[in-house]
Amino acid sequence: MTRRRIAIALSAVAGLVVLALVATASLGVWSTRRAYPDYDGTAEIPRLTGEVEVFRDENGIPHIYADTPEDLFRAQAYVHAQDRFWQMDVRRHITAGRLSELFGEDQVETDAFVRTLGWTDVAQAELPLISPESRRYFDAYADGVNAWLDGHDGGELGLAYTLLGLTGGDDSPDPWTPVDSLSWLKAMAWDLRGNMQDEATRALLAAELPVERVEQLYPPPAPSVPPVVADQDVSTQLPPALVGPDGGPLPLPDGATAALRSTMSALAAAPVTLGSGTGIGSNAWAVAGEHTESGAPLLANDPHLAPGQPSIWYQVGLHCRDVGPECPFDVVGYSFAGLPGVVIGHNQDVAWGFTNLGPDVSDLYLEEVRDDTYRVGDQWVPMETREETIEVAGADDVTITVRETRHGPILSDHDDRLDDVGEAATSSDAVAASADSDPDTVGEGPDDDDEPGPVDDGYEVALRWTALDPGRTADAIFALNQASDWESFRAAAALFDVPSQNLVYADVEGNIGYQAPGRIPVRTAADGRYPVPGWTGEYEWAGFIPFANLPSVLNPDGGLVVTANQPVTSDRYPFLLTADFDPGHRAARITELLTEAVESGEPLDTGVMADIQLDTHNAAADILLPHLLELDAPDGYYGDGLRLLADWGGAMESDSAAAAYFAAVWRNLMELTFHDDLPEDEWPDGGGRWFEVMRALLDEPDDPYWDDIRTESVVETRDLILVEAARDARDDMTVEQGKDASRWDWGRLHAMELTEQTFGTSGVGLVEWLYNRGPVEVGGGGSIVDATAWDAAEGYETVWAPSMRMIVDLGDLNASRWIDLTGISGHPFHEHYTDQTELWRDGETLPMRWDADDIRAAAEHTFTFVPPEPATTP
Repeated sequence: MTRRRIAIALSAVAGLVVLALVATASLGVWSTRRAYPDYDGTAEIPRLTGEVEVFRDENGIPHIYADTPEDLFRAQAYVHAQDRFWQMDVRRHITAGRLSELFGEDQVETDAFVRTLGWTDVAQAELPLISPESRRYFDAYADGVNAWLDGHDGGELGLAYTLLGLTGGDDSPDPWTPVDSLSWLKAMAWDLRGNMQDEATRALLAAELPVERVEQLYPPPAPSVPPVVADQDVSTQLPPALVGPDGGPLPLPDGATAALRSTMSALAAAPVTLGSGTGIGSNAWAVAGEHTESGAPLLANDPHLAPGQPSIWYQVGLHCRDVGPECPFDVVGYSFAGLPGVVIGHNQDVAWGFTNLGPDVSDLYLEEVRDDTYRVGDQWVPMETREETIEVAGADDVTITVRETRHGPILSDHDDRLDDVGEAATSSDAVAASADSDPDTVGEGPDDDDEPGPVDDGYEVALRWTALDPGRTADAIFALNQASDWESFRAAAALFDVPSQNLVYADVEGNIGYQAPGRIPVRTAADGRYPVPGWTGEYEWAGFIPFANLPSVLNPDGGLVVTANQPVTSDRYPFLLTADFDPGHRAARITELLTEAVESGEPLDTGVMADIQLDTHNAAADILLPHLLELDAPDGYYGDGLRLLADWGGAMESDSAAAAYFAAVWRNLMELTFHDDLPEDEWPDGGGRWFEVMRALLDEPDDPYWDDIRTESVVETRDLILVEAARDARDDMTVEQGKDASRWDWGRLHAMELTEQTFGTSGVGLVEWLYNRGPVEVGGGGSIVDATAWDAAEGYETVWAPSMRMIVDLGDLNASRWIDLTGISGHPFHEHYTDQTELWRDGETLPMRWDADDIRAAAEHTFTFVPPEPATTP
């Protein structure tokens, strides 16, 4: 799956000006140094009620001390803006559909998509729903950002604003608002939304292939995967029709297929904020004190997101000097620049981590339309419409019309290649006839005898998605930061509407647990795996799973909680969470390693947790390697790679020649097996789902997928394809790294680029040099615990990675460890721009300081915020 970056096309004239600006490295570095923040000194923040101190350690990580929550968040905002305002400004332009104001015409398509979903409108509707306390905190955060903005302009804001001024973009930021912060929660929810892409893809594949062959590509999880919650005792009175999937696609006419293709094109225009695709996920686990050196729990977490510069995360400590009801925050962890509070971390009582639950919280509804009306039963009702005007730097404004049905916004309106997807559609009578046909005819049009409908009739695709309903996730973040025990932690989780996440828990009293939060729909029919007709009323949501019935466990037998995006519950759980869980290879491996460590009798500590986070064993090797070792390894050139595998144990270590060759075999195997059967935009990325697809195919040597339909005179089988993949991999590695197989290296092949998502993709080499860093040679791979995923359809470059690593020791919070992918600063060439990257690459971590005396002792910088001087009377 191709990632969409925020690409910038600089005009020829502007490009020449930019080149002049950065014609020498020293001038470019000078330009960015103008925005470097002062880490020592004093600044005023309006409405601040008392002094706030900020202590920064040798890596620039700030710990903030204040007397009120509002002052704490004012200071957090100022500190975020000091280091990351450009990142914050880009984020709010993404979520508001306003990238074109900065970067011009190339961003209109992305802006149109975001405006169609209306992220900012939903955030605006959430503002009156959050608690009064949360509203005060968001207002205080806006105060802090705006205090920083009031003291800076032009190039002092950052190098990006100098470049924007030269390229015609808006280089004068608007004041910050609470909605700017709330909107970022919608971007989080979008990238962690579940199976929407798979839902459309399955239906389109079913238009070309028999359904049973489509289902082969979506196999069940790996056989050895333990669910997070082994048994869930749920009392429910819901009728069976509301809780079980019925499987299989509904037959759809040709017009529907066209609308779905248009929808896929629209989805491709969506911005990538955290990351998306099969590589995205996380690892988190908790170990009970009975197994640890300190006798208290350990908790580990490493979210897997798209790598970039700067990091997605911002490390921070938020401390009330006198913790109590009036000022309840004392928390250290990872925040988002632009959002108050801590998202992942620990306070004085509890620690928590996130992984993506991935429930199916969205459905694609096929709507039958006539102009701006759509069918509901036997009636035609008007759509809701609104116009959105997109301001475009250097060009005329663009106005789009957004249409919505009762299910949500129409996604299929904005495909430039299909101006009128309804032209291929047929009348509603033909659709009804098709719906009564055999399921194996999915995607076929109506019989030739059916009369076609008018050309202005047809089909569109509407999105029903929980994140488009206003909620209170913002309250959940502050509640998590204040949680003191399991009950208050679950109360906080109950507020976490979207995105639905796996929450892993541990506390200083020795408890570990797991809670699934979120608004997860209960469907009246179908299982969410294929789009459904919107006009019948048969496929509506009956409500949401009650929080009391969401998966949860406290102190499970065995003393381990492991979540890595695998199935959460067993088959006994009566509700459908999703039909598209991660296959579970990481979860199985983590459980295996933890179990081995426990059974060894040696107490576990933070070092053992770190070793597990760095594990590079590849489950694909367990599946494929036995078959490769049965191949003849001829003397000389074509046997060199196969001989590397003879003594290889399956670890994707950075310096491993065997790992590099195995990856090349795997990539060629994906190509030879599937590229002839699937459209190019659905070629396999080779991640965990394809591990299980290949597991089943390897047991069926004559399966049709092995045959290359492009070779009419040959019917390929498994053994022929394996030999060809091994030979092609040898040729590929020769091109990539030379003829001497002993000198091949997985890390060089699999290197990670840290690319800034705006000017870092400008196409102007010197500008990209200012912003981007890398390559960083890494081990690991997709669906591996050290999850540096790559896309087999694109190449070997790392496209997802552990965005941070954290290990919390509840027996001694000062012994906790953490690391970020890049560093605190978002200013190119700043000493903290990438000062954590090499440590991260080498598996090292930094002390996650907690004790106030230790924080002060380690401080290399101290900054003090003060209230404004009272105005003098003339």
